[in-house]
Amino acid sequence: MALALLMGKTTAFLPPNNSFSPTSLTERSNTNTRTSLSMTAQQSYNKVFLAGASRGVGNCLLKTLVAEGIHVVALVRSPEVLETLNAIEGVTAILGDAFDYKSVEGAMDGCDAAISTLGGSMSKGDGSGDDAPTKVDYTGNSNVIEAAGILGVTRLVLLTSIGCGTSKEAAPPAVFDVLAPTLKAKEKAENLLIKYYTNMNWTIIRPGGLKSEAATGKAVLSDDCLAIGSIHRQDCADLVAKALTSPKTERQVLSAIDPSIIAAVNPDARPITEFALS
Repeated sequence: MALALLMGKTTAFLPPNNSFSPTSLTERSNTNTRTSLSMTAQQSYNKVFLAGASRGVGNCLLKTLVAEGIHVVALVRSPEVLETLNAIEGVTAILGDAFDYKSVEGAMDGCDAAISTLGGSMSKGDGSGDDAPTKVDYTGNSNVIEAAGILGVTRLVLLTSIGCGTSKEAAPPAVFDVLAPTLKAKEKAENLLIKYYTNMNWTIIRPGGLKSEAATGKAVLSDDCLAIGSIHRQDCADLVAKALTSPKTERQVLSAIDPSIIAAVNPDARPITEFALS
């Protein structure tokens, strides 16, 4: 996969697209290759690529970013969604498929940051051989990561889930067992980003159980890998937008939780340490 350079569209050491399966990796940056932007000044972005804008957290995030004056380029599969999103001022929706690398790269070209909230959908296939369906949680996200590397888009935020990587122990066993295929696919995308994109200012955000009620404004990010709970989709989107421009989140893996929500997965209301964004 591509190793993103800090400037330009040059790439180095590119294995074939999706040709390897990274094993479990530690979620810490390589300090010897760290080339972080300023860790004190808030960053700003004019044009952000967004994968997953059709629904859920991604759709909430699109509206949040536009409200902040950021132009959003959204890759969507549905002509109906394309028309709806293009009617929003500050949005350029492009018809394409996250499973198709060229669609992703073409849509992202010209953006100065990228965010992926992809999850849940499957590619088309007959279930056998090379045409077997695959989860967008890895394939789509890996396309976003690789395109960012090739295009020199060095700021990327990836939304995955609590239960991935070091947060596996946070998820109750019964929950993890049900979501295991999805969590493993998301974790594979995380590992790809962490291991091969050491010159990229990435952030991984793992939300807890997602809910669709109105935002509470009380959700927080935490670097506690055992944090568990729930969060409303709009609150999650707001945290992603804040993390995007906070240099403190660069090369950080953070959980997103609303401690004000009583969650069945956290009946003892385990305290959550908030990660400071500024």
